[in-house]
Amino acid sequence: MTPSLSTTPTPDSPSITTSNEISVQNRIRQQYHRLIKPQHPQTNGMIERFNGRVAEVLKSTAFISARHLETTLQQYRHLYNHYIPQKNLGHVTPVDKLKEYYRVKPELFQKKPINHPGLDSYSMPS
Repeated sequence: MTPSLSTTPTPDSPSITTSNEISVQNRIRQQYHRLIKPQHPQTNGMIERFNGRVAEVLKSTAFISARHLETTLQQYRHLYNHYIPQKNLGHVTPVDKLKEYYRVKPELFQKKPINHPGLDSYSMPS
């Protein structure tokens, strides 16, 4: 008996999303998939390190709602991009490095990178 794949989610099985569906959603959101350059594994290491840190946040937090999860992930992304210097970026934050690239080659950017300084808000959803 051959198992069948269903695109309809059930309590027992997650939904299956095809790469074509992902491509369509990315185009709608104006997001583009890029591959890392050959012979540049450090790029993949940066991504894996970020994903590992997100996994730690997810394991160490009890979320009371989907909105709480979303807010926590947005706050962590902001913290990571604006306040945590990265060794492989010359000990500057990702946003600072983007600003540096923008000063050198602004034609590569669709938007000007902006730092949004300020206090974090830790309001909990009701």
